[in-house]
Amino acid sequence: MGVVRFGVSVPEELLEKFDRIIGEKGYVNRSEAIRDMMRDFIVRHEWEQGDAEVAGTITMLYNHDEADVVRELLDLQHDYLEEIISSIHVHMDEHNCLEVVIVKGKAGRIKEIADRLLSLKGVKHGKLVMTGTGKELV
Repeated sequence: MGVVRFGVSVPEELLEKFDRIIGEKGYVNRSEAIRDMMRDFIVRHEWEQGDAEVAGTITMLYNHDEADVVRELLDLQHDYLEEIISSIHVHMDEHNCLEVVIVKGKAGRIKEIADRLLSLKGVKHGKLVMTGTGKELV
């Protein structure tokens, strides 16, 4: 795989802020940081397409005492056997649980699963973290 060099014109203040942040994050150089930003841009585009094959996690914090949240979470996970690869369940305290659901499939379908899970009564907080399958990234 060859490497291509290209120039980018940016305001000096923007470059200074960028350099400060990439230094804080531990990047060795600007090229590594820009490559990561480009990969993130590509992954977000895949998710926007809706029909791209993607992967991700749906993280939920919920009160297991709340109504039927546990049963509904399980029922929904069984509705999406093709896309849900695995889940991890952690007891945070006597009332709260953390569940991480690992998913892979078409972006539109994964968003649908996340929306359904995160909107359940009893889910206090949640988030879909999106990534690609790695097939298209370099």
